[in-house]
Amino acid sequence: MKKIIFILALTLCISLPSNAAFWNRNKTAAPAQQQTSAQSSNQNSAQTQSQTGTKAQSQSQATYPDDVDSSPIAEDEYVDDIDVEDMYRKLPVPDFKYVHNVDPGEYQDTMYSTWSPYPLFRLTSPLYFKTITIEPGYYLLTPREHEGNWYMLFKQAGRIKYIIPCYKKEMVPYGFYKNNLPQIKMTVPQLIREKALKFVGKHFDSSKRKPIPDTYLDAEDLDNNFISIIVYWGNYRYYFVLRSIQL
Repeated sequence: MKKIIFILALTLCISLPSNAAFWNRNKTAAPAQQQTSAQSSNQNSAQTQSQTGTKAQSQSQATYPDDVDSSPIAEDEYVDDIDVEDMYRKLPVPDFKYVHNVDPGEYQDTMYSTWSPYPLFRLTSPLYFKTITIEPGYYLLTPREHEGNWYMLFKQAGRIKYIIPCYKKEMVPYGFYKNNLPQIKMTVPQLIREKALKFVGKHFDSSKRKPIPDTYLDAEDLDNNFISIIVYWGNYRYYFVLRSIQL
């Protein structure tokens, strides 16, 4: 009996190392499988992040339409063919002046604005209207009516320097300013402030402010050294013609 027990114990001792190696091998394989699974998971997450980054980049690089229509000003029902040279010869040189060369309507126009509402005309070379020579400089162009006729005042430092007759006045086409002037883009705080100011101005008479008229300036070189200029101011536009060489 003792011999049988001794033989069984010896057999068990001999077989234990191989079983231990087997279990150790299984324990080693399990982390390897976990590592492989972790690597594949990392690759999947990296691909997901890459795709997300690509989408975000494509969104950040999205293009938006410009505020200003870059196409030339289209002809409309208000424009007709006018012999500008004939107009130039027919229009007389203004023979009147304003007292102290001060525009009497400027105070009324600028009463509710913090800057001049008139379009600024920058002139780098002299222009001519018959005997009048308009020297280079910066001028505020202001349309004014005198005895039933319209004239364009060239003003500098609050004083009228030149008076040029206009040969035509007409309504500005609907939507002209929207299509040819840049639209102001406001942030959320600016929009809130703007709505708050409009609300106050709507309900309190003392806080109301008149909107500044939209303006636009269009100049075109014509044949025989003539220059056609159209001044857009508010709801109307005014036509007059000058020359680059004195006639």
